[in-house]
Amino acid sequence: MHPDDVHPEASRRHLSDVRPWGRFDQYSQNEPTTVKVITVEPGHRLSLQRHARRSEYWIVLDGPMEITVGQRSWMAAAGERIWIPVGALHRMANPGPGRGRVLELAYGDFDEDDIERVEDDYARR
Repeated sequence: MHPDDVHPEASRRHLSDVRPWGRFDQYSQNEPTTVKVITVEPGHRLSLQRHARRSEYWIVLDGPMEITVGQRSWMAAAGERIWIPVGALHRMANPGPGRGRVLELAYGDFDEDDIERVEDDYARR
């Protein structure tokens, strides 16, 4: 599933353009954005969480990664893009044998204190 089919906000933020040498994809312009690459070790997963002040756009770099957004969970392949709206429960997990990486673009007020953990394998709050 493509994120533009899930949420119109992803479509508004994502610009693609074809050039003679190939193409580019632009995900942010002149707005507060935090960019991270998240590396998940084999057999590990992030907490099931939500944020009150930011949305996130994930691009799977190494897959497959197990992704949960809301009530839906699926295996996302490398290159898949996922939109996580403000307030949506979400999680990523790496069931594979090698490290999994996801590029995360966070839109809005980025603060690690904005994480509301619903479930956590490491007993964090």
